[in-house]
Amino acid sequence: MAEFKTGSLTSQALQKFKKNFWGVCSLVFIVLCGLMALCCYALAPDDSKNANQMHLSIHSRPPGFEVQMLKIPSTETTEQSALQNFFFGKKNTTTEVPISNYQIVDGSLQITEYASDGVQGMVKTYEADRFGRSSIEGVPSTYISNKKFLLGTDKYGRDMLSRMLVGSRISFSIGFIAVLISLVIGIAMGAAAGYFGGKVDKAIMWVINVTWSIPTLLLVIAITLALGKGYWQVFIAVGITMWVEVARIVRGQVISVKQVQYVTAARALGFSDLRIIRNHILPNIMAPVIVISAANFASAILIESGLSFLGIGAQPPTPSWGAMIKDHYSYIILGKPYLAVIPGVAIMSLVMAFMLFGNALRDAFDVKS
Repeated sequence: MAEFKTGSLTSQALQKFKKNFWGVCSLVFIVLCGLMALCCYALAPDDSKNANQMHLSIHSRPPGFEVQMLKIPSTETTEQSALQNFFFGKKNTTTEVPISNYQIVDGSLQITEYASDGVQGMVKTYEADRFGRSSIEGVPSTYISNKKFLLGTDKYGRDMLSRMLVGSRISFSIGFIAVLISLVIGIAMGAAAGYFGGKVDKAIMWVINVTWSIPTLLLVIAITLALGKGYWQVFIAVGITMWVEVARIVRGQVISVKQVQYVTAARALGFSDLRIIRNHILPNIMAPVIVISAANFASAILIESGLSFLGIGAQPPTPSWGAMIKDHYSYIILGKPYLAVIPGVAIMSLVMAFMLFGNALRDAFDVKS
């Protein structure tokens, strides 16, 4: 007697997905990157807003570079809640000065600022009251520490690791919001075209074909220039240009599904068109939509990186992986390729993870396999 598989299609797809090694690894990597992006300021060594603490004297240092750092407290006070610090970083009120050595002379702290290439750094003296103390004793142990830059520093002396962590939030944000916008527009347009057909279908398909004929990057650049440069403008521009693929897939799925018996029965019971589309058709066509969403997530990350590389994406000092490549691509021939390679590898890894995840979903939802 033939054996029949039991369980819903969703549970069967989940079982098939679990057997896909690269799909599972990609999902784990994406989840870890998402958590890292969410908690970036808690994980970053430089937890100032946008990880923008500059030290020009230690610019372009290699990974693993270590230096003594003097922290000079500010007299300014900033009121920020723990939640604001977690999501937006701390307002930078502390001045950090890289130093090569220090000593206590006549009740004052005398430091020699760090200078590269064997050059003697500037000597400065700080009194105890500059640190809010009556005595200089204990100041070195409290305000001077060794700071290690695990991924080195960029051309402005900012911590590369912190910039990479905060920059991951841009990539995930652009992917999530752009895909959300594309799903809302694409599902609405595709479902209307496929379900109603006739003139509605022709009108929507005309809009789809016109939008499809325009190169995506050029359309994004045009929309971005029209809306202005900035963080949210890129979200809207990328989302508006990515709905076409979703609409075409949804339209085709709706055309094939609207002829099945349960849709005919719903019409016979007098259900409204909106209710039939929302409750009976869309839940049964979401598998290919989920697959295309994973691919669109990867495309959104690439488009945002390209826009930032061209200078019309997220604007400084907001960290972006594409902008980091733009700032340092000339260093590839200057003997410091890691400044451009590190963000490049991050973009490649995240995009590849989403593509492998999408392929695994496609195989899992494929009823023929």
